[in-house]
Amino acid sequence: MRTFPADAKFCYSWRAYQQRVLDELDEHLDDDHLHVVAPPGSGKTVLGLEVAVRLDQPVLILAPTIAIRNQWIQRFCELFLRTARQPGWISSDIREPAFMTVATYQALHMACSGIDSEPEEESLEEELEEGKPGGKSTKDLTREVVRSLQAKGVQTIIVDEAHHLKNAWWRSLNAVKDGLDPTIVGLTATPPYDVSYAEWQRYLDLNGPVDAEISVPELVEEGDLCPHQDYLYLTSPTAEEFASIRHHNQRIDELVDAIMQDGELIESIKGHPCYAFPEDNLEWIYTNFGWYVATLVFLHAIGEEVSRYHLKVVAGEEIEIPDLTHEYLEILLDFYLFKDPDSFATKAHQKKLLNQLKRGGAIERCVIRLSPDRKLSKLLTSSISKLDGIRKITDFEARKLKDDLRMVILTDYIRKEFLVSEEQNLLPLNRIGVVPIFEHLRRNLASGVRLGVLSGSVVIVPVLALDAFEEAAATKGIDAVSWMYLPFDKDYAIINTTESIKHQIVHIFTRVFEAGWIRIIVGTKSLLGEGWDAPTINALILASFVGSHVLSNQMRGRAIRKDPGHPGKTGNIWHLVCVDYTDPDGGEDVKLLQRRFKGFVGVSAREDGGIESGFGRLGFEQQLLNPEQIEAFNIRTLERAARRDLLGEHWIKALSTGSVLVEEIKLPFPDPRGIHSVKQLYYNKTIRNFLYSLGFSMLVFGQSVLDSLLRGMRDIRDPKDLIRVLLVVGGLGLFYFGRRLLRALVVLVKFRDISRDVRQVGEAVLSTLVRTGTIKTPYSEMQVCTEVDDLGAIYCHLKGASTYGKSVFIKALKEVISKVENPRYVLIRKSSAYKFIVQRDYHSVPEVIGRNKTFAEYLEREWHRRVGKCQLIYTRTIEGRKLLLKARVHSLAAQLEDEPEDVKVWR
Repeated sequence: MRTFPADAKFCYSWRAYQQRVLDELDEHLDDDHLHVVAPPGSGKTVLGLEVAVRLDQPVLILAPTIAIRNQWIQRFCELFLRTARQPGWISSDIREPAFMTVATYQALHMACSGIDSEPEEESLEEELEEGKPGGKSTKDLTREVVRSLQAKGVQTIIVDEAHHLKNAWWRSLNAVKDGLDPTIVGLTATPPYDVSYAEWQRYLDLNGPVDAEISVPELVEEGDLCPHQDYLYLTSPTAEEFASIRHHNQRIDELVDAIMQDGELIESIKGHPCYAFPEDNLEWIYTNFGWYVATLVFLHAIGEEVSRYHLKVVAGEEIEIPDLTHEYLEILLDFYLFKDPDSFATKAHQKKLLNQLKRGGAIERCVIRLSPDRKLSKLLTSSISKLDGIRKITDFEARKLKDDLRMVILTDYIRKEFLVSEEQNLLPLNRIGVVPIFEHLRRNLASGVRLGVLSGSVVIVPVLALDAFEEAAATKGIDAVSWMYLPFDKDYAIINTTESIKHQIVHIFTRVFEAGWIRIIVGTKSLLGEGWDAPTINALILASFVGSHVLSNQMRGRAIRKDPGHPGKTGNIWHLVCVDYTDPDGGEDVKLLQRRFKGFVGVSAREDGGIESGFGRLGFEQQLLNPEQIEAFNIRTLERAARRDLLGEHWIKALSTGSVLVEEIKLPFPDPRGIHSVKQLYYNKTIRNFLYSLGFSMLVFGQSVLDSLLRGMRDIRDPKDLIRVLLVVGGLGLFYFGRRLLRALVVLVKFRDISRDVRQVGEAVLSTLVRTGTIKTPYSEMQVCTEVDDLGAIYCHLKGASTYGKSVFIKALKEVISKVENPRYVLIRKSSAYKFIVQRDYHSVPEVIGRNKTFAEYLEREWHRRVGKCQLIYTRTIEGRKLLLKARVHSLAAQLEDEPEDVKVWR
């Protein structure tokens, strides 16, 4: 068989954006690659299948999990062949390929490395060990795989969600690609935009540049995804957890106090050659600058006087030494104990201090951690308080939706140890997992709630759903379902996952769930987080601790699909976060969620908010200082979530504000009062200080007038005394208010300069990226756009480029305007404002440009032409390192509190 059957055709009409991709297929395939980015629910699978049919040649389809592999086969049979039976020319075994072979990336890697069997679904996210090839090398095994695929004539490879690939899997896939030289069709919901340049390049080498990207707002506007909203539900640490946090903080504070009073450590550091004789050790200092700065900060904090020469070495005598933080102390101690212990003749003290840190819990795998350690972070992310948060959300949604509720709760682990064989389950629920969540809901929700468990090894259904379950199993050719009562609750049954039912369990369970016999599913992210299709889901609780926005976006995608049977469907997506109110930033769990939300796009919770990505749109107030404030936040959230009837209206209103989702870089204004308030404040100060200065100047320079007047005043005995007094007062007033006038003017100039220059800087970067060939679109067809919002935040994006080009531009621009770290080249910008305030700033040359001297010099010339005077410095020399250190301290970006961030905004 060398071609698809003549009747293999998609049985429905194409959506507009699918048709657009298919109409442009020939153009996209010019480079033998088609790369499509589209969110869950957009129909990527059927689009990929249609492309395979149109190419009409033997095809290899690779998916990240067994569930998704089965879904590809099922969709093709149902939607293209109109049958439930899998024909013999479709294979799911990479070792026995057919005309259409559908396999997992893991299976391909195992065939190329000699591993015998595919892992269970629950372990698919784990890195596989290299197999034992049994006498054959990996190269020989890979050649065998390639030869078997060549024998079948495979010339098309479809890669689904290729961002999943581990390093070893990349090698296997690339070897097969090189051997076949096929057409590659890459499909993904979340490209790995946040990886390094090298990793991104590797991703593009496989998939080719992005040809088409379909956004969530576009799909909601077309009715292919339902209106939805993300909600935060906050919990407080339990008394025991909070005691652990408090104990940890107290222990670390005591440890830090002891270190700061450790005379032997202090003398050892002061005696180090780089501190005692810095002028003789400049090269060493610039190579180990982090430790040197930490030394100065530490000694300054304990009251030691740091000489001007040390400040000069760092960046100039005018620098202010920052306050001692845990991060500085970690650098200092790491160097003293691990990085260069031989520089100190204090072996006995080092051993003593090491033991002291171990006893204090400040060392983890030879890494010093005075800031929150992994255990403390895990304590928050997996806080038991979230169990009750899940219960309250579930109870809220059940009361609001009643029989229409279709909820899924996703978490990381099963925790089978919480199942018991006794007549009562009285185990304390002290860990988060599938079984503990099920058990907490079973114990506390009202009777009649139809609750089920779906994981790779534990499947539980309500007894009243058994008939529907057996009926669904029969449609899959399974005659009998083996089950037993849950020992401690006869209203529930445990399904025995025998070999006959094992690979069909998800499909069977889903049918029962969609029919309403089960209304709440508790499951694992690895089984249900990606590729699972249940359009009826209208409420989702993410009880997962995974920070990856790739997997998180896949899990979130379960609730935003439209439901053909319920056109008015809306989706509520709940994110649980345990707030550490002893931390000004909310704690480690809040930071984890902030990372997760970089990849989520939705309607802002603000009244005038549009559609954007990022954590800020959720309305979270970081200064939540106690459980009462947390509870008040949750009450407001539940009130908003209850108004599902308004969710569609919010989306319609937000969609009317734009037509396309734009990737942008955002520079937050550093003052929460907003730019207009601050500029008005400084403007008023400037006018006031100017008037004061003018008045005192008149007082000083008008002394002759005053002298003449006072001569005629007979009541004053000695007019010269009064003039002297006025001169002193006038001079002091002129100095005081004149200084404040100058400071206010500098602030005004600095605000003007940042907002004005971003576009010119962006144009210089864009021109260089075009010149280097990184962006293929002609410069004349693109435009750098900037704007400032009401709060003073600056937004910048690129019009007219490809998806890849826009992403590269944003990434490069972000490197330029962020804090200087360790680039190969630095640009020193010199400018003057109003011809009397001279400014000097430092910018990193982006990695993609700085890897080539010619490219960096071209950026320098473009900067001269578009932005102003500048100087390019190579930092991999002694002089260059000196300047790099100065740049780190003095760059304007280093003075801003908030880092630039990538956002997506509907415009």
